[in-house]
Amino acid sequence: MDEHDAVDVSYQMVRAYVAARREEIRLQAGKGVVDAFVPQTHRPGAEAEVDFGDVTVRLASELVTCYLFAFRLSYSSKVVHRIFASAGQEAFFEGHVHALNVLGGVPTGKVRYDNLRAAVAQVLGLSRRRIEAER
Repeated sequence: MDEHDAVDVSYQMVRAYVAARREEIRLQAGKGVVDAFVPQTHRPGAEAEVDFGDVTVRLASELVTCYLFAFRLSYSSKVVHRIFASAGQEAFFEGHVHALNVLGGVPTGKVRYDNLRAAVAQVLGLSRRRIEAER
């Protein structure tokens, strides 16, 4: 403190500085965690993602579990939602029909599905590969 004439420095200030500086030193030595991202690029109208999960809603003053179908275009992030009373394949297909009618067409590329029981029969290992349900 005397060397740098730092009279008004608290322990918390020193502690915060040391924590930040320690991370800078690690980065300079090539040992730290680097903030990075890979930008996603999607062509307009080419790709979409579908999710179908449960949601709790208040219906006539009572909490009810329903199922939310979400169809989202990857490029524009435009999304179409629909709530169903069940999570069966009929609701899953009806959600697609509704979304494609609202959007005015079908994506030209692929539609991604996560672990949807209505669409995915089996997940293959730890990859994004799936065996789709026959229907």
